[in-house]
Amino acid sequence: MIPSSFLPADYWQSLEINKYDTDFLLSYLFELETPTQTKELISALVVERVRFEQEMILEKRKGSGKIYLPKEKYKIGDELTFPALGWKKGKVLSLRIGKNPEVDEFEVMTVAMEDGNESLFAMGVDEHALNIENKVGDADGEVDLVAVMDSFGSALEEKLATALEAGDELVGIADHWFPRALLVDVNIGHLNLAEAILDMAEGEPLDTAELMKDIDMPEGDNPALTEFSLNYALQEDPRFDEVGSTGKILWCLERLEPEEVRDVPEMLRYTPMDLDRSTLTEEMLALEAKLDDELSKISVEEIPAKTATISLLYPHWRLGTFPISERVRSFFPSAYESPRIRFTFVDGASGKKMPAWVVKENSYVYGLKEWYEEKGLLPGSLIDIRHGKSAGEVIIQAQTHRSKRDWVRTVIAGTDGGLVFATLKHVINANFDDRMILAIPDPEAQDNAWEIAQKSEKQFDTIVRSVMQELTKLNSQGHVHAQELYSALNLLKRCPPAPLFSLLVTRPWAEHVGDLYFHLNDEATIKEEV
Repeated sequence: MIPSSFLPADYWQSLEINKYDTDFLLSYLFELETPTQTKELISALVVERVRFEQEMILEKRKGSGKIYLPKEKYKIGDELTFPALGWKKGKVLSLRIGKNPEVDEFEVMTVAMEDGNESLFAMGVDEHALNIENKVGDADGEVDLVAVMDSFGSALEEKLATALEAGDELVGIADHWFPRALLVDVNIGHLNLAEAILDMAEGEPLDTAELMKDIDMPEGDNPALTEFSLNYALQEDPRFDEVGSTGKILWCLERLEPEEVRDVPEMLRYTPMDLDRSTLTEEMLALEAKLDDELSKISVEEIPAKTATISLLYPHWRLGTFPISERVRSFFPSAYESPRIRFTFVDGASGKKMPAWVVKENSYVYGLKEWYEEKGLLPGSLIDIRHGKSAGEVIIQAQTHRSKRDWVRTVIAGTDGGLVFATLKHVINANFDDRMILAIPDPEAQDNAWEIAQKSEKQFDTIVRSVMQELTKLNSQGHVHAQELYSALNLLKRCPPAPLFSLLVTRPWAEHVGDLYFHLNDEATIKEEV
């Protein structure tokens, strides 16, 4: 264990990785001859740092003279060492009687410190915390690794990874590191063979062990090193994409990945707009969090939920994608480096397994188009997700019920790209959010309306007013809820809730009538257009 006086209280918090540290780890890995995780390297480095600091203190103590203890008496000219001050040295300049009603007779000495400052210290005080002589011995080299890693492990790992990436002597993949000089040679022939094997897999990712069965890799005493070397060579070749989740390496040919995974579909692309979040009311902020839009970068509770329910937005319904909002992020697999992650959805009702992809940078999942169609879902349908029973699996379940006909908001797209809303009867197969539901009898016509909207030069305000004007026709009072408008707006333009909500509270043509319902002020609209 580390004595409290041995290292400064903020030692691990303020630690910066330097060349001494990276050189030590290079030697450590040369000796170990095994690719090692960042966490394990930090553990080794913590032990080494304690040993190093202990050695430095022992060096300072050589010929350091007397150790300052408050209970002792000193005389002018004595040279002292102060363990509590990082073993700084000083020389006694003067003595005087101390005055403190709570302490028996004692003296105060003025000491000239080695840094040029003068400090006052008590002497002749029998009861004082510093009276325990601070000896540094072998026992001080023991370190409570669990305590250090629990408190500072994540931060230290980030610092170390950054430092190792900046150098070129160690190479890393999937959070494992090894000296470049010791890598097994992997040539272009090996890589071409790996490409052929993955080509035959027709886009199905394979792990490294599976690839090595058919690749004549150099034999050696360390299979883990051979596997690491192949992984690193594959990582450096742009033909290959590592798509495994944390702790699992899977390889796929990038050209065989779904187009919707390699490139963000147009329907999910959002051009950020100027936004003053101070304009949003508490009601709006609460609704923004509830809507689970992956474009809304908001903070969530630290304790992740065991299950979550999402109301499907039109672009995701049309593409077969699923939003990874901040609230549901913990349900999906992550990775140290991979921007795209292959995993498995499990239908909570049937147990059917479906391959899917996490697109980390853009916060969506691809692979549900057939499932949406099979379940007869609509934009606005409710879907539950929860953690799977196995790593790399997520359980998904639509809130389906026996089919029935119901009156719901329906979208009719004209050939000119204009939208008309009507309340019509449709076959409904799942529970839905009343304010998000949209029946789309002609998806191709709606696709055309989307395309026209993307080519249009209409301003955001104009598009919102146009959609709002059509929606108000469904309400006898001419009111439309902000959530209804959000759902309908995304038929023509990908937009998260906040910019829309901010627009509604800052434009004279949108009158808030309470509970996030808005009324279109025709007079203000005419004046603004004029």
